[in-house]
Amino acid sequence: MEKTKICPLCKRELGDSKNTSKHHLLPKSKGGKYTDIVVLHRICHRKIHSIFTENELKNQYYTIDQLLTHKEIIKFVKWVSKKSPEFYERSHQMKRDK
Repeated sequence: MEKTKICPLCKRELGDSKNTSKHHLLPKSKGGKYTDIVVLHRICHRKIHSIFTENELKNQYYTIDQLLTHKEIIKFVKWVSKKSPEFYERSHQMKRDK
């Protein structure tokens, strides 16, 4: 029997692969490797990149546990955890390194 895959950020079932994406815990542009990847819901992945710059991800938020300490991520996870695994809504504008 196949093990159910769970999003490490929101703890919901991942469901269909069209609603998932790979997140580099340490951004590729900041030295991340293919071993630093987790599979998340697309909405969870977009939320991370809407809050943090790549420098912030590199310097402070490069693990799921560290991401889960940020107040906006905590609020998001509480909200999205009540949604179905297929739920998707675009996040607001993504932050960019200057």
